[in-house]
Amino acid sequence: MFVTPGIQPDLGRKLTRDVAQRIARNWWLLLLNGALLVVAGVLIFSIDWTIRDLATFIGALFIIQGVSDALTTGLDARVRQANVITGLLSIGAGILIIVRPDPGLVAIAVVLGSWLIVTGTIEITAAFAARRLVPGWWMMLILGLIQIPLGVLALADPGATLAALITVAGIWAAAIGVMRIVLAFEIKQLPDDVEKAWTARDGDRGPRAVASEQSPFAASGS
Repeated sequence: MFVTPGIQPDLGRKLTRDVAQRIARNWWLLLLNGALLVVAGVLIFSIDWTIRDLATFIGALFIIQGVSDALTTGLDARVRQANVITGLLSIGAGILIIVRPDPGLVAIAVVLGSWLIVTGTIEITAAFAARRLVPGWWMMLILGLIQIPLGVLALADPGATLAALITVAGIWAAAIGVMRIVLAFEIKQLPDDVEKAWTARDGDRGPRAVASEQSPFAASGS
């Protein structure tokens, strides 16, 4: 989301005030995305769905999620490209479900389960890559750890009842939505956290010494 595993060795040199501000600009997008997912989760549990309506609704969620991912900026251009690719895959999955003339439970479960496993894996790897960059990296880890079991559950019995599929989709939307809302406020505070960390090091070591050193987060292991 904000970093990719391949740039982990360089995080200490790349986390500056400007980079922190660039990442923090995503906070409102995460907040909006999380709020929409929470509302969607409530609706999934509240409505008496038909298979066609549920497929359309989940497809719309995939598209919204894809747009949000594609608009998210990260540490550098490489991260932005990865977000765009992930977003396009999500949008494609959403369109696939919506345009399918007769979506069956198996088709919905396979698309939903596969997508959750893929995105969950991406979230986990991104979380470990961001552990010295974002103080709330553990929330990204939880996002991934929630999505993968739900994806496995959906794929384990793709011919399950509509009620079972609604349960998986509802838990996913509500849980991920809440975590994204919390992460949004963590990201919003990132520039202030970086500023405080740099100010503390400037006071302890002097500007010249600190200028040649790595990020305060990388040094402290936050």
